[in-house]
Amino acid sequence: MRKLRWEVVMGIIVFFFVFFMAWNDYSTVLTIIVVFTATLIAFLSFTIYPLVFDKNIDRIESCLRKQKKTPGLYINYVLANKLDDEAEIVMEQILLKYKQKAAQSSFKAAYGIYNKDMNAIREAIPHIRGSDYQAYYETYLLMEEGNSEQARERLKSIKKHWMRSALLGGIELKADRRDLAIQLAKEALQVSKGVHHYVLYKEYERLYPEVVKTVS
Repeated sequence: MRKLRWEVVMGIIVFFFVFFMAWNDYSTVLTIIVVFTATLIAFLSFTIYPLVFDKNIDRIESCLRKQKKTPGLYINYVLANKLDDEAEIVMEQILLKYKQKAAQSSFKAAYGIYNKDMNAIREAIPHIRGSDYQAYYETYLLMEEGNSEQARERLKSIKKHWMRSALLGGIELKADRRDLAIQLAKEALQVSKGVHHYVLYKEYERLYPEVVKTVS
């Protein structure tokens, strides 16, 4: 309903804007350029911005819930909210849509984390594009297998701040240093944005409810 209301409002605005420009004898080319630019800005503001730059959980969630026809995005909402039955369906859609191993690998690794399937993560890692994401899953695997010192060394190569903080927080939690893990979780939330911020927030709702209260 919210999406429909936005489309109706945008339609009305565009109609009156075109009418105004036509009434005042603006050129057709200029009218098209201005309307196209305004529509693009509106699209970026309501769709791309929440998924990439926003930190408002409700707005990000609202945007993700509308992505059912884009399984590569919608999977973030499904996994973050532990929707087991839907997760299996969306993963099947992803594997049908993306045929190459490199395209499937990050999704398989994320689904492996969701299911605590270390073999799935291990098999996916060699095919993951992007050094930070490959290092992220390698570090996670080392952490889960009890190789904390190796995990600490591996995460040093990661450039993304939120990834390092989130992983280090996981390592400290496993070492029973919860206070330090909480500080790192806060740090990860502070520096993350968009989908990454949302996924961390939903995970920390379960792990550190005291943390999400401070950023809500």
